[in-house]
Amino acid sequence: MRTADIRSRFLDFFAARGHTVVPSAPLPTPDPTLLFVNAGMVPFKPYLTGEATPPWPRATSVQKCVRTLDIEEVGKTTRHGSFFQMNGNFSFGDYFKEEAISHAWELSTSPVADGGYGLDTERIWVTVHHSDDEAAAIWRRVAGLPEERIVRRGDEDNFWSMGVPGPCGPCSELYYDRGPAHGRAGGPAVDEDRYMEFWNLVFMQYERGEGPGKTGYPILGELPRRNIDTGMGLERMATLLQGAGSFYEIDETRPVLERAAELTGVRYGADHRADVRLRVVADHVRTALMLLADGTAPGNEGRGYVLRRILRRAVRSVRLLGYEDPALPELLPAARDCMAAGYPEVAEDFARISQQAYAEEDAFRATLRQGTTVLDAAVAEVKAEGGHLLPGPKAFLLHDTYGFPIDLTLEMAEEQGVEVDREGFTALMAEQRERARADARARKSGGALDTSALRTVLDAHGPTDWRAYDTLTTDSRVLAVLGPTGPLRTLATGRIASVVLDRTPFYAESGGQDSDAGALTGASVEAEVLDVQRPLPGLVVHQVRVTSGELAVGDTVRAAVDPEWRLGARQAHSGTHVLHAALRQVLGPTALQSGSYNRPGYLRLDFPWRGALGPAARSEIEEAANRALRRDLPVDVRWMSLPQAKELGALALFGETYGEQVRVVEIGGAWSRELCGGTHVEHAAQIGLLALTSETSVGTGMRRLEAAVGFEGFGYLARERDLVTRLAEQLQAPRAQLPERVAGLLDRLKAADQRAEDLRRQTALARATELAAAATDVHGTLVVTATTDADARALALAVRDRLPASRPGVAAIGATTDGGRTVLAVALNGAATTAGLSAATLVKSLLGGRGGGTAEVAQGGGVPAEALGATLGGLRGLVGGAPAAG
Repeated sequence: MRTADIRSRFLDFFAARGHTVVPSAPLPTPDPTLLFVNAGMVPFKPYLTGEATPPWPRATSVQKCVRTLDIEEVGKTTRHGSFFQMNGNFSFGDYFKEEAISHAWELSTSPVADGGYGLDTERIWVTVHHSDDEAAAIWRRVAGLPEERIVRRGDEDNFWSMGVPGPCGPCSELYYDRGPAHGRAGGPAVDEDRYMEFWNLVFMQYERGEGPGKTGYPILGELPRRNIDTGMGLERMATLLQGAGSFYEIDETRPVLERAAELTGVRYGADHRADVRLRVVADHVRTALMLLADGTAPGNEGRGYVLRRILRRAVRSVRLLGYEDPALPELLPAARDCMAAGYPEVAEDFARISQQAYAEEDAFRATLRQGTTVLDAAVAEVKAEGGHLLPGPKAFLLHDTYGFPIDLTLEMAEEQGVEVDREGFTALMAEQRERARADARARKSGGALDTSALRTVLDAHGPTDWRAYDTLTTDSRVLAVLGPTGPLRTLATGRIASVVLDRTPFYAESGGQDSDAGALTGASVEAEVLDVQRPLPGLVVHQVRVTSGELAVGDTVRAAVDPEWRLGARQAHSGTHVLHAALRQVLGPTALQSGSYNRPGYLRLDFPWRGALGPAARSEIEEAANRALRRDLPVDVRWMSLPQAKELGALALFGETYGEQVRVVEIGGAWSRELCGGTHVEHAAQIGLLALTSETSVGTGMRRLEAAVGFEGFGYLARERDLVTRLAEQLQAPRAQLPERVAGLLDRLKAADQRAEDLRRQTALARATELAAAATDVHGTLVVTATTDADARALALAVRDRLPASRPGVAAIGATTDGGRTVLAVALNGAATTAGLSAATLVKSLLGGRGGGTAEVAQGGGVPAEALGATLGGLRGLVGGAPAAG
């Protein structure tokens, strides 16, 4: 049974039993505690925790998930991968244990012809929490399972919570016996490779308190509404139904693995190390495809960094298997063909996806070249000092700064006869990983934000009556004032705090649009609104500064948005849509927005593209945008269901989460049609003007356009006009001739610089002959020391080359740069290195351990300019002591 069929069969089964089919949420999640959705229940978390009211009593989904905390472990076993899919059915205060167990048993064991999976009932085992007699009794009654196949386990295995105070409860897991070929008999407590878990049923019935980890916390009592959260691993069920050895061998993964094996000439199953690398390739290419499809772009932070690591580990693994050519153009299409049946968007959007992936591989190949240069220099330095161990910090620098994988460092160092300090490297990696985990823990606990006080307000008063689309003013009541240490009754003049109102006209920052500015005014208080956020679904929180009087809980205030600010915000947000449409009109559909930010007068838009656009493309995009403004295209806003919006062709932008009903903003009908919750102008001419101000790179394969909008756009062009006017006056040239006149000036400056450089070089070479002729004999070694205002290294090499080849010679030149930095360069001839001298050793001795290089040439710096002469003077003593190369 194909994985796509397992997916559709699951959804059909639960839809027929009253469950609403909920589409998978995008992998990037708005949950501040996570980078990606990592479990099937994550999109339903607000409903399960009581933060929001569920729109349906029961639901089902197949959720895309990514887990990357221990990414280095992927491939080492066949049980886990970074991307997986979780089939789930959920009940929000509707049915509980009896029906959840009945559904799971029926779908798992019903014949394939009747819509089930047809698993052998005699090979299914279940686990329950040791205290859950109710679940054990249901399993005996519903499934007829004998007692020996109902295994009772403790909190670590069969009691679920999110790790923080909130809902919790026992769970029951279903396992399938794959037979003696996969391990020992005795049930899941004995061998979880033979007995594969494929479904977990969580019975949320309790509320837990504070406490560490999975145990040691108090149970505060029963939940007022009990919930069901189940998760069936789609890949695990495919492994069972397809008779595969692991999920790496199912229909959605195996073709990628086989293509990698074909490219590298390696046979899967013949060598453990090669198998691990093939599994890494199969998993990571599929994961990267799905992350790119959901709008994550490679970068240096957060989600982008995770994706970059995944792509680079895949490329590196193929390289370690012996394939040197670009690999992703061969592997990514295989992953696309595997996943398109369940996710058509990976095929529909493959041009954009592949463009970003291939650009990242090209960049990594360049990184490998750069890292190889750094590694070669580090190995040479180790050898020059007579060592054989590359320090851990150097290996970590290669990994962390240059993106150079440790496996590659080990391989290449070994080829050059040098070992790597794995312990030092591992210690630094562990420190970095712990910092990441600490950050994750901080996000999970909410960091500095105490959401419990906000949740109390939401529970007591309900969602904020949000009027941002309808009005700029409301008469509102202050429901809560929250300071850094908790709730306040009053807020005095000059103080800043978070304020919750019963209704508000203020737009809360979201969808790339900055929050509104404005004021709260009461009978005896005035306060400035600094920021507006929505930290919990349905709750709008205002950060305010009291400018006069005192603000108190219960006050009635007039909440007023600054109309000029809102006009500017509307212009900028609509301008972002216009620029996006113009971008796609000029560059094509792959130039899809992957991030934006707008505030009054300013917007920026990020999009995937390889290389700079160039002046002609920028001008064409700017012209297309302003033509739309001149045509005064109509702006239309409509609400509709998400399927209707997608059928209409509305763009659902990456990183955003949408509900059942979505807001579609059209500018010129189909020319610009996007899902958007922002505020907009009523027709395009109200935007005024859109002037592109810059185009820059914000990561591999990602560009950023910035623009001035509305009145600020006119101001930008006026400043540009004034600048051109001043240049024309100063150069006494017509405006049209300015480019040629400036180019001529630059050519003359370059020619003058070249003449000056030639003169300096000739002077330095003439001086090199003089310095060599005046060399001092120190115990048979000719020594030259001097300072220069030119290139110290070039002069040192020139002096060395003029010393007699038959005698050991050392040239040491010091220089002070224009910025006040000192440089010391040392160069040795062949006779000196044969005599046992080392330039690297001499430089380190002169500079207190700083600097580096080879036995022939080395340099360093860091001494004060006034001490440079004395430092050079120390060379004669070192040469007299004859420090050896080793």
